[in-house]
Amino acid sequence: MRNLIPRILFLCCLPSLGHAWWNADWSSRRQVAVDASATGADIQQTLSDVPVLVRLHAGNFGYFAELAENGRDLRALKDEQTPLAYQVEQVDVLSEIGLVWVKLPQVRGGVATDDFWLYYGNANAADGSDSKSLYDVAQGLVYHFAAGEILPQDATAYASHAADSKAAIQSAGWIGAAAQFTGTGPIVVNPAPQLAVDPAKGWTFSAWLKIDQANPAATLLSAQAPGMDLRLSVQGNALTAVAGGASTAPAPLTLGRWQHVALVLRPENLTAQTGGQAVRNPGSEVTPQIVELYIDGVSAGSVKTQLPAGQPVIRLGDNYQGWLDEVQIAATARGADWLKFAYRSQSPDFAVLGYGQDESNGGGSDSHFLVIVQNVTVDGWVVIGLTLVMLIIAVMVMVGKALVLNRIGKDNRAFLEKYRQLDPNKLGGLDQQESSAEHELADSDLLTALVGKHDHFQSSPLYHLYHGAIRELNTLQGGTNQAVSREAWDYLRVKLDSQIVHESQRLNRHMVLLTIAIAGGPFLGLLGTVVGVMITFAAIAATGDVNINSIAPGIAAALLATVAGLAVAIPSLFAYNYLLTQIKDITAGMRVFSDEFLALLAMRAARQTAARQEARP
Repeated sequence: MRNLIPRILFLCCLPSLGHAWWNADWSSRRQVAVDASATGADIQQTLSDVPVLVRLHAGNFGYFAELAENGRDLRALKDEQTPLAYQVEQVDVLSEIGLVWVKLPQVRGGVATDDFWLYYGNANAADGSDSKSLYDVAQGLVYHFAAGEILPQDATAYASHAADSKAAIQSAGWIGAAAQFTGTGPIVVNPAPQLAVDPAKGWTFSAWLKIDQANPAATLLSAQAPGMDLRLSVQGNALTAVAGGASTAPAPLTLGRWQHVALVLRPENLTAQTGGQAVRNPGSEVTPQIVELYIDGVSAGSVKTQLPAGQPVIRLGDNYQGWLDEVQIAATARGADWLKFAYRSQSPDFAVLGYGQDESNGGGSDSHFLVIVQNVTVDGWVVIGLTLVMLIIAVMVMVGKALVLNRIGKDNRAFLEKYRQLDPNKLGGLDQQESSAEHELADSDLLTALVGKHDHFQSSPLYHLYHGAIRELNTLQGGTNQAVSREAWDYLRVKLDSQIVHESQRLNRHMVLLTIAIAGGPFLGLLGTVVGVMITFAAIAATGDVNINSIAPGIAAALLATVAGLAVAIPSLFAYNYLLTQIKDITAGMRVFSDEFLALLAMRAARQTAARQEARP
């Protein structure tokens, strides 16, 4: 325990210890972890120069107000010294939403410990966003689709902007804004060398799509050149890759849901992957090729083909009714792990990125609390451990008793409402026999409150009094409605009083544990403090080093035991007083009910006596 607890507190207090601050002009930073293991991206190969989407929102980034206008002060760094290329696609301070693309030099497959840092908080910083440095040389086109665009603009250095577009850019996309197609026309991109199809290198198209209704016959992608026919077709709600005269089997799409789709053309002999790129085996011929379709990072079919090299005209969304976002074209065959990483990292459904705590410049360099924790002695940790056990027990009692009393209050109110509607001559109208399931839960008020049935006020002490009284009354009357004798009357009162005592004992069960926490916690903490102070002075006497710097840490650490004891006692005291008040109210209600029930029986007996006297001749 001595080693474990300091380490836990050390990590909580100083998550950034050992990481030098990059630049003092930036006031804040946040660590971002990249998980490529099975719990995150689930890739095996190591990827190089891969862009990753960082989605910032109020849940993982609480300091939008510190950002400069349009997030121009954001900086991404690897190892606190290597600036990373990045692009700020969107920062909305009012909505607390940010979309930032960061170029990672390397993502190791199966590794969950890669990370980088985001710095922010410099109002005087120049805009460092640069999309042209974000992508590798093979990336020939990237359309993010910004709100207000008439013609989609390419984010790469090639400037492969659209020549024509009939799509409407809407703000409610998958990653920021997206292109909405209504079947009126496509987005057209003119032929360009960076978009050329070279069978020796391969070719990749990827995008996010969403269709809200089945398409009769639409073309999501068309790459046309002399002798070249490469398409992605949508028929109904199925997607098909077409290459030359061959096509893959239709792969179903989910209506109303954003999905990541990709088409990869590669030579048939490309079997390995390096840095996310498919590579050709040495000495083999380039043809034939394979066209493979991917949906949500998983292969959905492939077909062999043989296409010539050429610079095609790119058309996106012919007769298409639906949405497109994050359209990318690369003049290389991206590997399966590259596509899976793109899909998972761009989807909020996967925890590829993990976000640490926001840190301030210099805020974690000297932690007073860490100094205290490091100087706690073994006896101090023993006392703190015992107080922690007491706190856990006290919290269990508080929560359990609060749940039980809440259920009792509901059942009492429901029972009284029904009881007041009873005919005085039919007092047993609410009484029911206890089932076997109720009998099994009878010894646990908490289980009865949480999982028991409450169709006849099972958690109500008032009903328990009523049930016992009716049972005894039936025994005394022998199943008739005759009046009872004075002796039987006294016996019934005694039974009700004993039932009240029994119910009060059940209500006060485990409350003694709170009194132990209230009384014992501070004294236990004080014991740890006294022993800690004794050890501190003994160490000073042994070393002969008498100065404030040698005394203060030990005394402060010793006082931590008292703090732990008070942390147990204070909430326990508040909870005990509250719960005790509730129990007293319930007990008083039982005594009032007992008196009213006996008074009702007396009134009924008097009426029966009067009726018999009137009936006599």
